[in-house]
Amino acid sequence: MPADIVIRNARVIDGSGSAPFEADVEVKDGRIALVGTAGAGAREIDAKGQVVCPGFIDTHSHDDGAFLRHPDMAFKLAQGVTTDISGNCGFSTIPNEPGRDYMPGDISGPGAEWTDLDSYFEACAAKRPAINNAMLVGHNRVRAHVVGLEKRAATADEVAGMRGHVVRAMEQGAVGFSTGLIYEPGRYSTTDEVVALASECTAYAGIYATHMRNEGDKLLEAVAEAMHIAREAQIPLHISHHKSAGRRNWGRVKDSLAMVDAANAEGMDITLDVYPYTAGSGPMWQYVNLDNIDSEWAMGVMIASCPDYREFEGRMVPDIARDRGWTVEDAVREIVTSPQGRQVICIHFIIDEADIETNLRHPKMLIGSDGIPQLRGMPHPRLFGTMPRVLARYVRERHVLSLEEAIRRMTSASCERFGLVDRGLVNEGYWADLVLFDPETVQDLATYEDPKQEPAGISLVMVNGQVACEEGKHTGVGSGRALRFKR
Repeated sequence: MPADIVIRNARVIDGSGSAPFEADVEVKDGRIALVGTAGAGAREIDAKGQVVCPGFIDTHSHDDGAFLRHPDMAFKLAQGVTTDISGNCGFSTIPNEPGRDYMPGDISGPGAEWTDLDSYFEACAAKRPAINNAMLVGHNRVRAHVVGLEKRAATADEVAGMRGHVVRAMEQGAVGFSTGLIYEPGRYSTTDEVVALASECTAYAGIYATHMRNEGDKLLEAVAEAMHIAREAQIPLHISHHKSAGRRNWGRVKDSLAMVDAANAEGMDITLDVYPYTAGSGPMWQYVNLDNIDSEWAMGVMIASCPDYREFEGRMVPDIARDRGWTVEDAVREIVTSPQGRQVICIHFIIDEADIETNLRHPKMLIGSDGIPQLRGMPHPRLFGTMPRVLARYVRERHVLSLEEAIRRMTSASCERFGLVDRGLVNEGYWADLVLFDPETVQDLATYEDPKQEPAGISLVMVNGQVACEEGKHTGVGSGRALRFKR
């Protein structure tokens, strides 16, 4: 029987970091059947010398709800992402009580019918998603489920209850446990609480992924806390969207990376991820103290999504304030305290470009978009552009990474980190998650002013052996799967 698909005349970059080589790639029954000189195929694709590589892994996504609301996952698929790691920053769709509204702007929303990871994955599968999904179980959701949003330490009984939910998720295939200690309600937890919950991953070989308690003035203290948690739990540590936020802290990523290097040299297992943009994004209310609004921060804020003031979307807070006759502090207060203020997503310019390059040069650094799939409004361009931006700006233009190394970070290294078996390499027997692109023309087109633009230069994206996107057209084949940690 011929192969289902043969990609001919390809320049293979296999995801291992090795040099490119010329080969054909045969795909049959969803997997890579041969890398070499192929026979006839039921369908043949001429790569014309373009690069074929493994599908990209978005190591830091918030697409838990998007797999149900937007199962075509067009914003990820078009940029070559074939697998998301969801449930980051402590926000996951599990555990869940159907009909319960956990917090304003919650990622799953009331009425969700699943209760645990198994039933969530079943709900996703029914939507036939375009890409694969692996999940972390999130501390903020677990804490909200057991403790609520109360501003206090958890009791011993509550900690025991939370531990049970982490265990259940790990038993059902979660890849690890995530925290968002800068956010409510995680910010009210003690370090010992987090250690107790993270320790439930140890028996399941899961990891601890953290949006640390501070990424600015107390960055190094937050790194030390994250390391302490991982050491006590005896599990690997993954630091999410590593940065030193705020102009006065720019350059300090060198100090935190030095801490990582020293800890790894002593036997720890620490990796990190970064998004290739100088702005972050998230729920605006989580960053604001109404009694002491940070005017320096507010000067660098753009509104991405604002249900009560749609006219503010895509505009900087200082410009909004000027037009309304407000101070920037008044503008922030008005936006955050509006009736749907907790639904507001902001973009805040807090990162130094030099720090991005420092991060990308670090050998333990992976790539994550941290995109928030709120498609109404003006989302951060990283939702549509992260992977091609790395390939275009930091590989082709800035020469921060070689093409082979960038692809390794975005494929096999990420799969290894998150326990994804038989993926991340162009190897015979591996699942055929593949991307075909031209390294000379690949380009992110999404901007802050026009963020919903799919990239250029990516010819083909294949998910589990099915062509999911070709020459910019989404096929709707829906071949994505739930990926469980194989233990």
